[in-house]
This record gives sequence, C-alpha cells and structure tokens, in this order.
Amino acid sequence: MSLSNEIARMLLEMLENDGTTEIQRNELAQTLGCVPSQINYVISSRFTPEQGYIVESRRGGGGYIKITRMKLDRPSLIMHTVNCIGDALDFATCRANVLNLLHSGAINTQCAKLILAATGENSLRALPPAVKDRIRASIFKQMLITIDSGKDD
Repeated sequence: MSLSNEIARMLLEMLENDGTTEIQRNELAQTLGCVPSQINYVISSRFTPEQGYIVESRRGGGGYIKITRMKLDRPSLIMHTVNCIGDALDFATCRANVLNLLHSGAINTQCAKLILAATGENSLRALPPAVKDRIRASIFKQMLITIDSGKDD
C-alpha cells in the first residue's frame, strides 16, 4: 500500500466514529515516518469539498487540522453542490461531485451515469475548448436542480 493510501486510510478511520477528527500534522507525520507536506497532499487531494469534506486548519505551536465529513440531507447536499460549482467545471471535478452525491445516497447509480454521460467529453466534443467547462457546469447544475425538484429518486 502506498504512503498516500495509508495516510488516507488512517484519516478515514479517525473519521469513522462521529465524522470529524483533529490531527496535528507533525505528530501524524512522525508516526508514519513521512514529511508533513505528504499529509497536506493527501488532505488537499482526497478530503475536498467535492468529496464531501470540510477542512479547517490553525497554524502555530498548538495548530491542528480539523477534517469534518459533511452530513447534509439530500436537498441540502444537492443545493450545496450546485452552489459550489461556479461558472466552469472540468470533468474530473464534475466526476468527483457526482461520486460524492452517489456515495452519500443523494442520487442513485442510474442518475450518476446519466449525469456523467451528459457532462462527459464525448457529449461536449463538438464545443470549442474555451466554452466546454462553462457548458458542463451549466448542464450539471441544471440536472441537479431538476433532480432535486423530483424529490423521490
């Protein structure tokens, strides 16, 4: 198992009980025998808002990093996602959002597949690269708003 996977596994275990954990980056790095920047890398790449996490940090001698798994009801999670998208969205970020919604139970597998098909590169290939991410964001937002108005998916 790679070091990044090991760090992520440990952090996920710490989140198991109540969905939140506080760590001291330097202490965790010492425990795992790595540099603190490796901890930062894992947190910034695997514990993002798109993946359903809120990360807070406080610097200084008693500093810590607090990771919280978002626990929102279905309509709130969908609207949170819509509000976080912005004006443009690359496919990797779109996919991360869709997987988070799927794993949280906000959407089902069929819905996830439809969103990924509609926002994927094959669907948007005829568009000029300069507008592709803007159109993807618009399609994704509209699909989520439509799903949320259905309420019983």
